[in-house]
Amino acid sequence: MTSGPTHHTHPRDRLLGTAARLFYENGIHTVGVEQLVTEAKVTRATFYRHFAGKEGLVLSYLRQRDARVRQEVAAILSAHQGREALLALMAMTGDSVRRPGFRGCGFLNAAAEHPDPGHPVRRCVAEHRRWFLGVLRDAAEEAGHPDPEGLARTLVVLRDGAMAGGYLDDSGNVAETLRKTTESLLDA
Repeated sequence: MTSGPTHHTHPRDRLLGTAARLFYENGIHTVGVEQLVTEAKVTRATFYRHFAGKEGLVLSYLRQRDARVRQEVAAILSAHQGREALLALMAMTGDSVRRPGFRGCGFLNAAAEHPDPGHPVRRCVAEHRRWFLGVLRDAAEEAGHPDPEGLARTLVVLRDGAMAGGYLDDSGNVAETLRKTTESLLDA
C-alpha cells in the first residue's frame, strides 16, 4: 500500500491515498472523517473542498482502484490474446492475493459494507464487475471458446473465490489452485 502522506503531494491526493490505505486495512465504515483528515494532514475545510462528504471520497477511492485495474488489464491485453490473455488475467488475481497486506478484494469489501444494491457505492462496484466480465467474455470469444459468456461468468466466480481464499487461506495455494483450475476450464 502507500506510505504516510507527505506535504509535497496535493491535499486531494493525500486524502485519496490515506483513504485507500485506511478503507482497505480497516473497512470503510470504521474510518471517520476526523481520522482521514488527521492522517492525511489536511483540515476539514480542505476535505470538504475536494469531496462533498465521505461517500464522495469512497467513490473516488473505488474509481481510483478501478482505473488501476483497468490499466493492468490493458497492459495484459496489449501483450496477450485469447487463451493467453485469459491465463494472464487470472494470474493477475493470483499475483494480487500474494501481495503483503492482502485483505481481499477492495470492491467486494466495499460492497459487503453497502448492502443496498441501489447505493452509489454498490452501483460503482457493479459497473466495475460488468466491465471485467466483458473483458473476460471478449477474451474467451477471441480464444474460440464455445460458450464465452458462461466461461466469463465462471472465471468471475473463480476470481471472487480466490480473492476471499487468498485472504483467509494460504495465498500461494490459492494462487496455484486458481491457475490450475483456469487451465482446466480452458482445456475442457
